[in-house]
Amino acid sequence: MSRIGKQPITIPEKTEVTISEGVLTVKGPLGELTREIKPEVEVKIEGGVVTTTPAIDSVFARSLWGTYSSHIQNMVNGVNKPFEKKLIVEGVGFKSNVNGKDLVMSLGFSHDVIMSIPEDLTVTAEKNVITVSGIDKERVGSFTADIRVNKKPEPYKGKGIRYIDEVVRRKQGKKTA
Repeated sequence: MSRIGKQPITIPEKTEVTISEGVLTVKGPLGELTREIKPEVEVKIEGGVVTTTPAIDSVFARSLWGTYSSHIQNMVNGVNKPFEKKLIVEGVGFKSNVNGKDLVMSLGFSHDVIMSIPEDLTVTAEKNVITVSGIDKERVGSFTADIRVNKKPEPYKGKGIRYIDEVVRRKQGKKTA
């Protein structure tokens, strides 16, 4: 039994949740999100509450049960309050800024790293902090991970791009004799 799947999801005011032909749609003050729901999981919307149950008794249906419940909860939360992730750019000469629809980063390479910002996300770069926000939790997390991959933090000086709450394990440098 899924602990997350068993819990009902309450729909806040100004938010509308509908399901038709296997597609769940959540509309709210900040936008609209859609997700395809597999037939193994049954989604019911009754009186401001969304509940999920496995339609058939199989391992696959039970594994999707809690997953879809979490997805629906994230969709309902996202259309009411945007998700936000912050990254720190750390290192001498490392910097980032937003030019139009591009994120331009100087990361110690011979060239600048330019990433185009997706339409549904908002990216700001102030000093050494990059903030990514949007209504879709998956897109925010995926884009921040793509940014971080460009220069992961190294263990000796801690230079690179890291999440604001990430702790980089530091190693001891060379010892002089």
